Amino acid sequence: MPVPPVIPKIELSKPPDPAIDPAGYLRSINSVRERCSLVLKKAKQNELEHFTVDMDQFAETTRFVVSVIKRDFAPDYASIPPHGRWQHFNVGGKDRITPMLASWGKSADQPELCRRLLDLFLVSVLLDAGAGNTWSYTSREDGRTYRRSEGLAIASLEMFRSGMFSSHTSEPCQVDADGLRRLTVQNMAKGLQVTPHNQIAGLEGRTGLLIRLADALNNTELFGADARPGNMLDYLLSHPKTLASSIPIVPLPTLWSVLIDGLAPIWPATRTSIDDISLGDAWPLVALEKSLPPHSQPWETIVPFHKLTQWLCYSLMQPMSKLMNVHFAGAELMTGLPEYRNGGLFIDTGVLTLKKDEEKRGLAEFHRNAEREGKKSLEVVPMFPPDDDVVVEWRAVTVGLLDLLLLEVNSALGLKGNEALTLPQMLEAGSWKGGREMAEISRPNTQSPPIAILSDGTVF
Repeated sequence: MPVPPVIPKIELSKPPDPAIDPAGYLRSINSVRERCSLVLKKAKQNELEHFTVDMDQFAETTRFVVSVIKRDFAPDYASIPPHGRWQHFNVGGKDRITPMLASWGKSADQPELCRRLLDLFLVSVLLDAGAGNTWSYTSREDGRTYRRSEGLAIASLEMFRSGMFSSHTSEPCQVDADGLRRLTVQNMAKGLQVTPHNQIAGLEGRTGLLIRLADALNNTELFGADARPGNMLDYLLSHPKTLASSIPIVPLPTLWSVLIDGLAPIWPATRTSIDDISLGDAWPLVALEKSLPPHSQPWETIVPFHKLTQWLCYSLMQPMSKLMNVHFAGAELMTGLPEYRNGGLFIDTGVLTLKKDEEKRGLAEFHRNAEREGKKSLEVVPMFPPDDDVVVEWRAVTVGLLDLLLLEVNSALGLKGNEALTLPQMLEAGSWKGGREMAEISRPNTQSPPIAILSDGTVF
């Protein structure tokens, strides 16, 4: 058995001081856990604005998640992959990535193989906002029908392989700025098999995100002269803060900067901003505002999530680790993902309960939306837009509860030290999967989350 390389400890850059650079701080990965921990503290004292909290139910949540992990992986917990887009491409137990890499191997070296996967994964993650309860995708390759995240993964893979995101007919399997600029809502609808009877939430938002990505890719320092996402590999490997020991060691904040700064132009300009700097997926929260002393600063009311950026980070690290043996120092700075599967787990297991007035308001929104869309549903749940304070609070407490859940799951499994599950492993095998299974039990007709989001295709 090969001896694993010794990874030297490296100094990580500190986040900006919020008193001096509040926008820089709120865009840093460090701020997500720090700001969400303030909301978790309120949750433990049952002082949230929109949810009642029963921490006595947390042990039941842990038991359920542990049972899911044991069922699928015991006793080989080390084999649990980290949470990332890679697994979604292999839905149905079929490995679609390995044969694709093999087919490219005759004409591409190892770095180029990695670049192509980075191209694919970045576009696929950006398309992976909530698809809604009714959309599905039938694979052209195997004829099987897939829904939600896996459906979007297979759709994006087949669109990628068809050359939809490439401007070069000689090399369809890449993503570049010129290819993205040619996208329209109409050809995206065709690629995603959208029809009047197979609608997807936020089609325009998803399309706009990819078209704006074309402009972001014109940053030649990060994405090269041919404006491809995959060229970030070359930028990271040659970065002065990357340590070239027995394996390349990239500080996580360096990758984070590529994504949060390099992709900043893609996010809608209508989101929260400070000093005319858009913060991306970061939102004001009433629970924080109410607890502030007089003369506090505006940034102190805001909680950042950067969910799609974190999902990108988790997903892009995998190809670079697997194909180029890159180690990311400081990966523990990443948090659990504040999305509806992880958040739904805590509602469906009784830790969080939406307060009655908010439930009434959310149900009214659900019925208004159903009337707008001309749809009837067998299962009705409260619905809110992503910037609603209910959703922001739900997401913030989810991040904090996932950290607690990791500690309890490792304790229940008796895993310590190097054998302990990492947060990405627990997300993959436990909370995300468990949240989906609880939704299937609680709402078998739609398998929808316990709170529905009016998705614009750019947050969830």
